Amino acid sequence: MMLSYLVPLVLVLLLIGASIRILPEYKRGVVFFLGRYQAVKGPGLFIIIPVIQKMQVVDLRLITLDVPEQDVISQDNVTVRVNAVLYFRVVDPEKAIIQVENFGVATSQLAQTTLRSVLGKHDLDEMLSERDRLNDDIQEILDAQTEGWGIKVANVEIKHVDLDESMIRAIARQAEAERERRAKVIHAEGELQASRKLVEAAEVMSANPMALQLRYLQTMSDMSNKNASTIVFPMPMDLLEGLGTLAKGMPGTGSTRSTSPTSAEAPADKTPRPAGDSGEGDGNDDATR
Repeated sequence: MMLSYLVPLVLVLLLIGASIRILPEYKRGVVFFLGRYQAVKGPGLFIIIPVIQKMQVVDLRLITLDVPEQDVISQDNVTVRVNAVLYFRVVDPEKAIIQVENFGVATSQLAQTTLRSVLGKHDLDEMLSERDRLNDDIQEILDAQTEGWGIKVANVEIKHVDLDESMIRAIARQAEAERERRAKVIHAEGELQASRKLVEAAEVMSANPMALQLRYLQTMSDMSNKNASTIVFPMPMDLLEGLGTLAKGMPGTGSTRSTSPTSAEAPADKTPRPAGDSGEGDGNDDATR
């Protein structure tokens, strides 16, 4: 008699145990009643009628999806291998279960195709230097296409852009040439600025001769601080000017006047004559006068 009451009691207890469901805060249960959508349950404790009701659990936490490596041909015909990481979460459990069969696989496939299509519109230099802008473009496209699935794409990050060895060497040569060009331009700009400053310094020294003398003394002071075997004898600038003036006045230089005889001025006759001749000449001169 007791056995006849015990069996139904055990069945009732098993039915109640199978009907009780407990979901944590980060999960939701999509309940179907006889195959039709009924409600979204959770979190906490609730009851599901076995056989009549079925439930599918959806995780609302942020999901990290690793996008496999993709072969991408850039706009400048360079083949690269690119992989990325995708962060998304379910914001509408009803759409995530009803609108798409497996939202994780669907999001992964969509991310791969979007990654190839977006990066194929850009050059290699843009892939390497403008990753933030490319990440934003991919995120906007994925977010717009997965909105109907109840999924929100939080972020997309391009992890690696792998190149062939030949392409790496070509980029290294290009970078080296660019550095040499910048070095030459900077050196030329430095020479131009230095020449301008030298012109200004020359104008200042020409206006004030004492500035040149001070610069001369400063140069000797700098040379004396170095351990060199050169011996410098200071000489006043005034003495150099005096020597220059003296050199201009010496004979034989281009500035002296020529004293050689010419045909117009004959030299005087210095041949001695007898004394009588001089007296006769004087007497004749007196008679004439």
